Amino acid sequence: MADVAAEAHVSVKTVSRVVNHEPGVRPDTAERVRAVIERLGFRRHDGARLMRQGRTFTIALVVEDLANPFYSQVGAAVEREARIRQHQLITASAEGSPSRERAVIEALVNRRVDGIVVVPADEGASSDAVLEASHTPIVYMDRPVRGTPRDTILSDNHGGIRSAVEHLVAHGHRNIAFYGDDPAFWTARQRRDAFVATHQGLGLPSSPRVSMGPHTSGSVQETLIPWSKGPEPITAVITGNNRITLAVLLALRELRLPLSLVGFDDFELAALIDPPVTVVHQDPAAMGQKAAQQLFARLLGDESPAQTVVMPTRLIVRASGLRRAALNR
Repeated sequence: MADVAAEAHVSVKTVSRVVNHEPGVRPDTAERVRAVIERLGFRRHDGARLMRQGRTFTIALVVEDLANPFYSQVGAAVEREARIRQHQLITASAEGSPSRERAVIEALVNRRVDGIVVVPADEGASSDAVLEASHTPIVYMDRPVRGTPRDTILSDNHGGIRSAVEHLVAHGHRNIAFYGDDPAFWTARQRRDAFVATHQGLGLPSSPRVSMGPHTSGSVQETLIPWSKGPEPITAVITGNNRITLAVLLALRELRLPLSLVGFDDFELAALIDPPVTVVHQDPAAMGQKAAQQLFARLLGDESPAQTVVMPTRLIVRASGLRRAALNR
């Protein structure tokens, strides 16, 4: 700005007024300043301007795995809410590591982002001391954390799994297996516990058969083989997330097992697989939108107590939840 002022024979304040479209500058002077700006290639330093205002107009999203379609839908929804409010979004992956998550959040706080949406890697508080010192608003999504109460957006895991079990039972299945994610994850334990509770509540004859991950097609096959034989072979499978659904589909194909299937999380091409896959849809876009809206409410001065919002799930019925005999009629 000093270079522009010297070249245009005006004060730095006059240049500032022209750059910021403020009144008080004669039209011919403003035109001369703009000509010098164009010739010198001057650009306003928005970062410095925003720092003076005490805001950076950026928010951040920290997820487990950017390659997972669930998180890409969350990210798209958060980015859309940020764009509406003229904020930029920084997205980062913690890769399922609590230590990496803490490091990422501390780096974001040091960059002075205005707020953060986090899908926590575990139930330990994410750098609470750093967040408390910086007063940076944070909203947790998909999984809660212990410690200081924070805004949290969850999915109805129990209701979703219950609807899956009830759907299979309504179509004649009595021996059902559940494949869940790594039990270190809160969501994995919630869905496993919901399966066991619903299984027992419906009085199904066999004991609940549960296998927790992480899973590959090979690890799924190791349990499918014995479970599909004997006096009470399983006839249906429920999966705990979209990645496990794909592993189970591959295992079923490799073993040529005609088992029925309901997956937690919808996924691309689910309706095109033969038979199309019945899923529990938990709407990651709606969860991301709600988390972003809650974050912006805090940025606008909402000081009400932290709240936990449980978003509903929806069973999308396709053919895979029917008895295979019914499909062949």
